[in-house]
Amino acid sequence: MHKLNIMIIGVGGQGTLLASRVIGNVALKRSYDVKMSEVHGMAQRGGSVVTNVKIAEKVYSPIIEKQEADIVLAFEKLEALRWVDYLKPGGTMIINDQEIAPIPVIIGQAEYPKEIINKIKDNYENIISINALSIAKECGTIKAVNTVLIGLMASLLDIPKEEWLESINENVPEKFIDVNLKAFEEGYNYSSKILV
Repeated sequence: MHKLNIMIIGVGGQGTLLASRVIGNVALKRSYDVKMSEVHGMAQRGGSVVTNVKIAEKVYSPIIEKQEADIVLAFEKLEALRWVDYLKPGGTMIINDQEIAPIPVIIGQAEYPKEIINKIKDNYENIISINALSIAKECGTIKAVNTVLIGLMASLLDIPKEEWLESINENVPEKFIDVNLKAFEEGYNYSSKILV
């Protein structure tokens, strides 16, 4: 890995910021330069949260431009649709197959778009969808959606699994470590089920 641009997108409360810390910590321990930026759209009220994580020998700007993201980690389907044009050609997008209705949908002024993942797959390669919410629930808490997604992403990168587990241990509150390690393993093993 010489350079990696990761865009993490989701909705307030889904754990996107913790995910960025886990990823950034792994890269720092490998002696890479890491820069992150966060954009919150009323995150406490379920607004969009976008985090850029840039990793390289030297990073000059934390901002990922359109078609520059090697990986887009989408915690919610509609957010995936909104940000898919940041994925670079040949990049990979991981989409959590979860719907969180935005305010216009909640108040009846709009409908939640249908067939989002299929529409994205029709126009982009390397799209992986996963029901991370269901997997996290089976692990013991829906709050572990972020570590399921990190696990799936980690399985696609050339970084030893032990380094990811160490970062989870260092960044997750102690009482939630076990469930998050389990969720990471489920996500990590998911790719072996779909990429055969």
